Order: sequence, then structure tokens, then C-alpha cells
Amino acid sequence: MSATAVFAKGNYRTIPAVFQYSGGAAAEAGYAIERVTFREWRPLAEGFRLVEAYMREIGRPLTSFCACELRSPGQFSEAGFIAFNQLYCETLARWGIYDPATKFNPVARSNVCPLIGAPPEPGF
Repeated sequence: MSATAVFAKGNYRTIPAVFQYSGGAAAEAGYAIERVTFREWRPLAEGFRLVEAYMREIGRPLTSFCACELRSPGQFSEAGFIAFNQLYCETLARWGIYDPATKFNPVARSNVCPLIGAPPEPGF
């Protein structure tokens, strides 16, 4: 069993993994994880703006963002994966979630590359 870490600013526990993502997230006692889905695919930057607006609308801190499901057009090259994660982690750092100094990222993430209906660029 993996050890978990509490991310108190988000009211959830996480399984620490690599800088890009965690191994999972679970709500702390008294909280619940709410799954929200976009009706249509959104590019990464736009999706983050919509997530930010939604979190503010429902009165939750941005630090409570704990997981996301992403879609990409195909497998990344090493350089492409680094560039993709730069925007991703910069956003999480701005939200007070990702810590660049320790490279701790509590957010769980999937990133699927569909064969059919692949998006033109990474997004939600």
C-alpha cells in the first residue's frame, strides 16, 4: 500500500508520485469529491479558465482541485511532454497547489490519447 499525504489546503489526501501528477486523491473526512465534466472538449488553457471560474462560483478554493481527465492528440515526444507539463504545472502553482521547490503535486491526472475523435491539442 502506498503512503498518503494530506493536502490540507485542498481538504484531500493524495498518493505522492512524480512532479506532473499524483497517484490518486481521496476527500478528507467531512468533504466529498465532486466530478464535473465539460459537455465538449476544451483546450488546456481554456479548460483551466473554466475550472477556475467554476471553483470561484461554487465558493471553493482553487486548492481543492484534486484530479482531472485530459485528452491529447497522440503520444508526446520527451520535449513535447515537458512543454505540456509546463503550462499544466504553472497553472497549478499559480493556484497554490503545485510546489515547484519540492516538486510536490497532489493532483491526480489521466491523459488519454484516443484513436478515434482525438482532439487537435491537449485539453479537458
